[in-house]
Amino acid sequence: MPAFVRKGAPALLGAGTLCAALLLTACAHPAPTTPPPPSATPGAPAPKSPAGEAEATDARPRSAPRIPGIGPLTQARVPDGTTQALVVTGATADSNTATVVLHQRAPGGRWYEAGGPWPAHNALKGWTSDHWAGDLRTPIGVYRIGDAGGRLPDPGARLPYDEDPEFAISGTGFRGESLEGSFDHVIAIDYNRVPGRTPLDKERPLGTERGGGVWIHVDHGGPTQACVALHRDDLRALLLALDPAAEPVVVMGPAPELAR
Repeated sequence: MPAFVRKGAPALLGAGTLCAALLLTACAHPAPTTPPPPSATPGAPAPKSPAGEAEATDARPRSAPRIPGIGPLTQARVPDGTTQALVVTGATADSNTATVVLHQRAPGGRWYEAGGPWPAHNALKGWTSDHWAGDLRTPIGVYRIGDAGGRLPDPGARLPYDEDPEFAISGTGFRGESLEGSFDHVIAIDYNRVPGRTPLDKERPLGTERGGGVWIHVDHGGPTQACVALHRDDLRALLLALDPAAEPVVVMGPAPELAR
């Protein structure tokens, strides 16, 4: 097996929204000066602000911007250092199709779309927050995405990329479609795996009964065992966009769950 070529820093956890405003200035004639108001009489009460005007700036803390479609509980699981978040959203808990959007966090903290939306497939029976091997559901949650690989050469990814013939696959999917080429490019989702290793690594920290080998791979035209599958060109675009320095994560699950 060829050595696992690492071309970037180890992937961390991370995402961003860029808002820009244009301030238009214009010249105007200087306003006539107004004499200062007379000094208040000693001991007299200070003049009150007109009705409806705030007498002080609202100093209450404001909540940090959230990724679009993501609720406060889910957002809280995204690490502070993350500036890239790949959001995979299914319509319901039992849906096996999804929409994928790459979000980026701007320096000001707001998030914006940096890729997608892309159509995708997920597991045949939908989603679960308690994944077990063979349940044919994709695990819900927020996970690191830091290692990539595939049967084909590296298309220019910044993530560590392992080119290996062992990514070859044959057989048919749930709809009778060919699986050939599904692992030409893959991105490992850090569910029940050791980060920093090739996606082919078989060590399962939670035990083999909890499943593993959950990847983002090339769509073969039907539901998956547990993975997320993107069209080939969309996956290649994602590989080029992901940056280990952005501590990228995948946020995935049915829309009602992610909105919590």
